[in-house]
Amino acid sequence: MSLESGKDQECLGYAARDPSGFLSPYKFTRRAVGSDDVSINITHCGVCYAEVGWPRNKFGDAMYPMVPGHEIVGVVREVGSNVECFKLGDHVGVGTYVNSCRECDYCNEGLEVYCSKGAVYTYNRHDVDGTITQGGFSTFIVVHHRYCFKIPENYPLASAAPLLCAGITVYSPMIRHKMNQPGKSLGVIGLGGLGHMAVKFGKAFGLNVTVFSTTINKKEEALNLLGADNFVVSSDKQQMTALSKSLNFIIDSASGIHPVDEYISLLKIGGVFILVGAPTEVKLNPLSLITGMKTLSGSGAGGTKEIREMLEFCAANKIYPEIEIIPIQYANEAIERIIKSDVKYRFVIDIENSLH
Repeated sequence: MSLESGKDQECLGYAARDPSGFLSPYKFTRRAVGSDDVSINITHCGVCYAEVGWPRNKFGDAMYPMVPGHEIVGVVREVGSNVECFKLGDHVGVGTYVNSCRECDYCNEGLEVYCSKGAVYTYNRHDVDGTITQGGFSTFIVVHHRYCFKIPENYPLASAAPLLCAGITVYSPMIRHKMNQPGKSLGVIGLGGLGHMAVKFGKAFGLNVTVFSTTINKKEEALNLLGADNFVVSSDKQQMTALSKSLNFIIDSASGIHPVDEYISLLKIGGVFILVGAPTEVKLNPLSLITGMKTLSGSGAGGTKEIREMLEFCAANKIYPEIEIIPIQYANEAIERIIKSDVKYRFVIDIENSLH
């Protein structure tokens, strides 16, 4: 079913126009819906730490004007002639990438985010047709159906948005490293958008979860709101020493530079340490790994197969991110608050009711 057969369509968004990163209204065109595409009216979009980096050209590759946002949810408004898996009115989501080669081993395994030719990110990337991708701080988006995910009908759209980046970024390595084993122990470093989802997934998997934070400020919420079993102030040497060789897994979601060795010492023999935050550097003594048969691993957002599984898992187990819903006019203030870690635990923009 086609709204404007073969025609590009005007879209309204909020864009950064220079390295200040300041976002303001911006009109642009989305491509016409192709035979394999889905067009989505965006209802909500999460605000990720990526919105601090790319609009301000922190990675040196910014292309302006730039419409950010890669935790996108909404309602299908149009489908291409070859699309059978979606219909008008379906609740759907789009995550951190909107294209890949669809031919390499990784794509064939459903790990498109690791595409050999490079996944095409949801914004600030050149798509195969030469256009620059623009993200979810906008009224609608057109994507190939492979990179579109059905949101279970009973799951609130606003809550689903953070799952498309924060959620899958921790769910993927947790499944890959077999953390869904009840009775095992998990440490979570950093209690932000990613960290709080790691706690929620850990508890759903039946793990004993310890949260590590630099201050005691988040203790009550970690234990009472998120359900963690233990809270440790990482600067307290006595508390840290007491946990020596006690954890099967650690997920590190902290983005600032911090000592990794002292956390690796908390792992049991054969324990696994997962980096999902992005500090500018990681320093460790190789013996920390060698003498304990320990594994240090990284992980990005997950593949399409994992995203579908995660969405179903969250719906079945009633796992919901902790969110603060905001209008798009508050986006610049929200990003400043993210820089100050002043959010519990993910901003979600109400696109549907604030962007006209």
